[in-house]
Amino acid sequence: MSAKIVTYEELKANSTKEQLWVLLHEKVYNVTKFIDEHPGGDEVILAETGKDATEAFEDVGHSDEARALLADMLVGDFEKDGVLKVKSATKSSSSSSSAVNSAVQQGSNMMYFVPLGLLGAYFAWRFYSSGSL
Repeated sequence: MSAKIVTYEELKANSTKEQLWVLLHEKVYNVTKFIDEHPGGDEVILAETGKDATEAFEDVGHSDEARALLADMLVGDFEKDGVLKVKSATKSSSSSSSAVNSAVQQGSNMMYFVPLGLLGAYFAWRFYSSGSL
């Protein structure tokens, strides 16, 4: 890990496509060389420059491989008392996050149980109407 402390001014100064630093989980990464290879396109990264991109990064659900790539891009830690306040796990974000997770879980459950219920109903109807499967 790097001991370099990156200030908000440095982060803002490096927020162009030619030199692009991104703030994730209180750490600053230089993603300049990766931006053309990013599967989501460069626009999604450019939209998050100069601010804490942690929430956007986590909402997409990046893979372990994507997270492993970050280690080689680390510039340093973000200043703790800077102008930009780093988003932490607050009640509002965690409650909205848990609400989203709950909705996704319910949707996932429905995806499995509705077809299974229909299949069971079909076989029950077939059994009772003909007397055998």
